[in-house]
Amino acid sequence: MASVTVTSAAQSPGKNCKSFSLLFYRAVRDLKPVWMLEEIRTMQTFYQEDASQRTYTTSEALLYAIVHDHQAYAKYLLSRYTDQALAKPGERFCCCPSSAPHLAMAVRYDRRYILGLILQETHRIPSATAYTDRDGCFHMEDGRTPLHLACELLRPEAVIMLLGNGAAPQAPDHNGLTPLDVILEKLREGKEASCGEGRQCLDNLLMFIPKVHFKMQGALSREAERWSEVLGEETLGYLSGRSPAPLLLTAMQTILRQLSPSTFPDSLHQLPIPSSLKPPGLPEGQLDNKRDM
Repeated sequence: MASVTVTSAAQSPGKNCKSFSLLFYRAVRDLKPVWMLEEIRTMQTFYQEDASQRTYTTSEALLYAIVHDHQAYAKYLLSRYTDQALAKPGERFCCCPSSAPHLAMAVRYDRRYILGLILQETHRIPSATAYTDRDGCFHMEDGRTPLHLACELLRPEAVIMLLGNGAAPQAPDHNGLTPLDVILEKLREGKEASCGEGRQCLDNLLMFIPKVHFKMQGALSREAERWSEVLGEETLGYLSGRSPAPLLLTAMQTILRQLSPSTFPDSLHQLPIPSSLKPPGLPEGQLDNKRDM
């Protein structure tokens, strides 16, 4: 009976792949133990002569761990298979040559713990272009970086984590918009429920921009009265180029330039400055968690 089952399965490999894929998806969703997930993930198809055929790569597995917030599994994949886990996933996930889908996914689903783990690992990836600044999916994100996405979704914690780990604050997307343009557009929409998060994103962003330059800069001067209500006179004057940066902002910019991205955000928490000056909602102990891997 067993041989009949195997023979029947071998005649329909596509069905088996789908079956194994569904099993793996459900196991990650249900937060099954890491050892069980790895057994399922590495299960080979019945065509034994092609050992490369597996249900999911480590890169694809990490995407599922992010979606379902399986922190233990994400931690395991990143610590054991760093390069493979952060590599481009297969075409069944995205046909674009995106090199940072995991960061974008962590931002989109607001997985702050996993985002911190990924950011710490990116410091070990040699590349001419910083991992945090690689374009996202052209079809879904219009080529925006993870920082653009964090501003679009009003995620102030993600904004500060990305910036502190080396993300370029003024990188343009395919339309020439910087993250600052994105957050200003959100603030101009004026939805009351999002004003608090939007302002936090803006404040976090400005701490990492020593000299502002963005596409909407001229519009701020042309519509000064309207933008004054949105930003306040002091911030408007600075962004429009009519006045220098506020003293507190200049001080924070100077301090943050001294911090190493590889020790962020712990290094920020350890600064001997009032807690009121530190960005709210920033996770502590990220490096301690990573050392436990």
